[in-house]
Amino acid sequence: MKSITIKGSKRESVGKVATKALRNAGRVPCVLYGGGESYHFSAQELDFNKLVYTPNAHTVEIILDDKTKINAILQDIQFHPLTDRILHVDFYQLFEDKEISMNIPVKIEGSAPGVLNSGGVLSINKRKLRIKSLPKDLPDFITVDISNLELGNKLYTSELQNESYTILHPDNTVVCQVRTSRASIKEEEEIVAEGEVESDASSETPTKESGESEAKAEE
Repeated sequence: MKSITIKGSKRESVGKVATKALRNAGRVPCVLYGGGESYHFSAQELDFNKLVYTPNAHTVEIILDDKTKINAILQDIQFHPLTDRILHVDFYQLFEDKEISMNIPVKIEGSAPGVLNSGGVLSINKRKLRIKSLPKDLPDFITVDISNLELGNKLYTSELQNESYTILHPDNTVVCQVRTSRASIKEEEEIVAEGEVESDASSETPTKESGESEAKAEE
C-alpha cells in the first residue's frame, strides 16, 4: 500500500488556547495512539490533502522533530461543521506483527454481460470494504471482477475472500449487482398497460353477429 508522509512537531501544550493558536497558524492538532503512551503533535494542514481528500487508502509515515519515523494509519478525523476545515486527526501506530483493520476501496474490473446484452444497470452497494490484515498485506484496493454477472446476479463478499486478509463483513453482504433498468421496467409496464386497454376495447366492441342478433331481438 502507498504511504503518505506527514511531518509532525511535538505539542508542548494541549490546552484550548494552544490548540486555537495552532489552527490559526495553519496547523492541525494530532494524536498518535497504539504505541503505549499517546503522542500529541501537530502538522501542516496542507500535508493532509493527499491523505484525506482522496478515495484511495494510504498508510502514513509520521516523521517527528527528532527524525523518528512511525508508520501509522488514519483512525479518525474531525471537520469544522461550517468550513469543513480539518480540526483534529487521530492516528494509530502500525506494527509489523500486529493485524490492523482498515477500509479499503473497491475497484470494479470487467464488463457485466447483464449490462451489455440485457440492458441491465450495475449497482455498487459497497464502495469500500473493511478488512483485517498485517500491515505488509494491506492492499491498495480490492478488485471485483464483474465479467460473469448476468441480469439479476449479485456478487457477495464470500467470493472475495483472500489468504492475505480477512473481510470483516458477513459472507452474504452484496458488493454489487446487475439490476433491471428503470427504463426497461417502465417499458414493460407500458406494454402491459397497452395490452389491457386493447383487451378492454375488444370486449366492449360488438361484433357484426352480435349486432344483428340484438336487432332481431328488438323486432
